[in-house]
Formats: sequence, structure tokens, C-alpha cells
Amino acid sequence: MLESCRNAQERWGGVHLLIDRWLQERHALINAFDGLHGSAEAATRPALQKFCEILLDYVSAGHFEIYEQLLNEAEAFGDKRGLDLARQIYPRIETITQVAVAFNDRCDKGDCLENPGLPEELKHLGQLLHERFELEDCLIEVLHTAHKEPAATA
Repeated sequence: MLESCRNAQERWGGVHLLIDRWLQERHALINAFDGLHGSAEAATRPALQKFCEILLDYVSAGHFEIYEQLLNEAEAFGDKRGLDLARQIYPRIETITQVAVAFNDRCDKGDCLENPGLPEELKHLGQLLHERFELEDCLIEVLHTAHKEPAATA
């Protein structure tokens, strides 16, 4: 998962400061997840609380900053393909966000450490986050590619 984050930063780094910051938050989220999911001993209350904090920040930034910015850009360029893609992808991202927020609501105080199902829940959440990253990357790539050339010629 971390390698795909690095690849995204290489492809879109510098495109927009907002996206750069968001990809850095993604990197921090992956590191926090890896530290938490790596072993049973790593799953401490502070580690879980830190992961939940970064998780909520990341999904919030996606919904309240990044997606809005990308959609505004697509509308400004009259990018029907980008807008259609967003309409297809966004519902799945929203579903994954709901799972992430529900996890945060249960675990943000670190209280779910005693839950014997936590390792499996983390594994499932990790798979969903990986899927979300791929969907986000697709959306960024389509919108960036579509708008890079018109912006360069303007």
C-alpha cells in the first residue's frame, strides 16, 4: 500500500498544493495503519487514537476539499468524462468513508483494543482504504490529464 502512495506522489506531486498535502496525509495514514496493523503489540491505545485521528482527517479532506476542487475544475473545463467518472466512483468512496467513520466512532478513544475481532476489522479496513486510494488515484489521473493540456495552452 505504501508503494502505491509513493507512486501517486510521483505522478501528481506539484499539480496542486491541496493534492500534494492530501497525498502526504495519505502517506501518514498508511504509516499509522502499518504501525497499528503490524503486530498485536503495536496496537496500543495511543497508536490507535493517532490512526483514528489521521483517518478522519484524511477522509474529511477528501470529501470537503479535494473532491470539491476536482469537480469544480472539471466543471470549469467542461469535462464531461471527468464528471461522469466522478459520478461513478463517488458512491463507492462514500461507502468506504462510512466504514472509516464508523471505525473511528468505535475506536477513537482506543476502547476497541479489547475487541478480539480488531485484527480482522483492521485487515478489512486496510483493504477498503487500498480500494479507495486506487479510486482516488483514478479520479485525479483522469481530471489532471484532461486539464493539464488545456491549462498549458491557455
